[in-house]
Amino acid sequence: MTASNTSTQSHSGGTTQPAPPTVPYVALWSGEREGPMPVVARRDGRGIRYADERSFDRDANGVLWSRAPSQPGRGTPQFGSVHSLRQRIAMAGLRCQICGGPADRTPDGVLWLIDARPGEILPDEEDTAHPPVCRPCAHRSTRVCPHLRGNHTALRVRTFFPSGVNGVLHVPAPNGPTIADSGPIAFGDARLPWVRAHQLIMRLADFAPIDLDDPRA
Repeated sequence: MTASNTSTQSHSGGTTQPAPPTVPYVALWSGEREGPMPVVARRDGRGIRYADERSFDRDANGVLWSRAPSQPGRGTPQFGSVHSLRQRIAMAGLRCQICGGPADRTPDGVLWLIDARPGEILPDEEDTAHPPVCRPCAHRSTRVCPHLRGNHTALRVRTFFPSGVNGVLHVPAPNGPTIADSGPIAFGDARLPWVRAHQLIMRLADFAPIDLDDPRA
């Protein structure tokens, strides 16, 4: 990650710690533009594939993923746009979506930030395409991110598992597969072979809201 960092004074004394990066680990940069990704029907007619498909275009579950070179720092950051591979790495590897380091974890669970108020979160489960966070990045994000400021909930999550993907849904057509829709598709959905995935979705369960300002939480 080549985003610039600054140093911050610790509250406990003289040691300094690096501030969270100004550009999130999962953010797309202008120099990482996706190349052409034309899809064709699979030979069995039961989904889509790339005409020049390579082994790393699919994950272990056979899901077809968007292509983009991973060259963070090249060009300018495209805030609001997510790099597909780094999002998936952060989600599956429980890495902080901001700095790319390990997400914060205690005996009470992994730290996630949800862009919703506590009363807007389902009590039993929550689906999110946002990877977890470390504590320093969580504090900074709630101060500087417009969509989180005053509209977020920090959760300690004990149980979580991949539940689906965000992606582009195709349907068969006379001249080849055509785009029909975009959005979340659950694993096990019969339409999944027709999706070009862009983000991994995690289902959060057995969680509890916490106060980020409470050092014991």
